[in-house]
Amino acid sequence: MRRSTLVLFAAGSAVFFAFAIGGLFALKSVVGVDSRGATSRRITVDSTLLGRKLDEIVVAPKGGSEGRPVLVLLHGRGDSPGDFLTDDLFRILESLGAEAPALVLVNGGDHSYYHDRADGPWSRYVLEEALPAGVTKLHADSSRVAIAGFSMGGWGALDLAIEHPGLFCAAGGESAAMWRTAAETPAGAFDDAEDFARHDVMAAARARARPFGKTRVWISVGKSDSFAPADVELAQVLRTNGQPVSYLDGPGGHDLGTFWAQAPDAFRFYADALAACR
Repeated sequence: MRRSTLVLFAAGSAVFFAFAIGGLFALKSVVGVDSRGATSRRITVDSTLLGRKLDEIVVAPKGGSEGRPVLVLLHGRGDSPGDFLTDDLFRILESLGAEAPALVLVNGGDHSYYHDRADGPWSRYVLEEALPAGVTKLHADSSRVAIAGFSMGGWGALDLAIEHPGLFCAAGGESAAMWRTAAETPAGAFDDAEDFARHDVMAAARARARPFGKTRVWISVGKSDSFAPADVELAQVLRTNGQPVSYLDGPGGHDLGTFWAQAPDAFRFYADALAACR
């Protein structure tokens, strides 16, 4: 019989609830680039919610992850958690030193967009299974969690954070795949127009004052990115509605090269937000 333990994860004034099942999370080493003293491990999460096994990756910065705040990173469409394991990532963690967060690189499948939909409750998976699994293995500080991502993951991070105002210390959309209408979305991003309407980040941002609550918000995008107009509009809408937002643009299109060019500033923002989130 497998042993089940109730695990509570607090972020701000909210709490994550999940069941950690003995033997559920299997560790394997991740072979990658020079980690500059960081340690990466692959976790296999046997998801009850999704009815499948998914691999994610946890990263402990140099010096270890015990007691550190956590940054959750969500990958883009067609990508995988391992795509974040680059020299750029490890250089940034090294530069942050003692302020570097521990990382949980969540697996969102090919095109889940990290929201609850017909093929499974993906947002619940992130909050109730993937994040608790990563934090448990890292022995990190579950009361200080930020969430961010690239493209599909950038949209997913903002969607999760706006659905749970104040849950995260910070939320970031980097080259976020943002749309104004269901007609703009590509096949597979949403089940249908009703699914889009339930997760319309732009509409949610317009609907109320300070829609992310106490969560600090980051938005960055390349000026040549096709999503730049919508990302800029979102930043403007948030400011109009009293939500402080840090915005960065610069050269580049919709690619990981632009993501990594802007990542040092983004990670500095997340580190500062996590340090202030007590």
